[in-house]
Amino acid sequence: MKKTAVLLYPQFSEYELSVALSILMQGNKPTVTVGLTKQPIHGESGLTCIADVTISELDLNEIDSILLPGCMDFKEIIHEQKFIHFLQQAVSEETVVASISSSPALLARAGLLKGKKFTAGLTDQQMDMLGGFEKENYSDDLVVQDGNLITARGRGFIQFGICLGNALNLKYNENWYYENIIYN
Repeated sequence: MKKTAVLLYPQFSEYELSVALSILMQGNKPTVTVGLTKQPIHGESGLTCIADVTISELDLNEIDSILLPGCMDFKEIIHEQKFIHFLQQAVSEETVVASISSSPALLARAGLLKGKKFTAGLTDQQMDMLGGFEKENYSDDLVVQDGNLITARGRGFIQFGICLGNALNLKYNENWYYENIIYN
């Protein structure tokens, strides 16, 4: 079975990955974490991770999907050409790409949002500053799927994970992620 590549970069948002990773685990979908180096990568809440492989080590034939978390300060990685080049090389018509919060900026910079409906956890001013967005294709929806491209705003992380699981045709228990609240 092909893997889902999970991109990691400084200040990545751990919670935005939580449900997606849980669904991948339930669906027995293998994952591989990918970074620029194998040095420790610190998430925005302090979780430290070391990537399984670097971008240059990853065999693109082993993946069929990519998961991109948002991050606290996207300005630091948006100009990192290795991420842009990786996405341009790795994404095909068949690749499921799930991008949440600020990470659609990487997709925009890589030209992967062209002609695609999307959402993002970015303001109009941030999209203008980061560049590459076709704002006429922007949606205020919490999660947007256009073909194999899934984008979401950060607070939509539960629906985002579920959408990814469905796009990959995984078997999982969606009820794990909802709480039945009983009010007196």
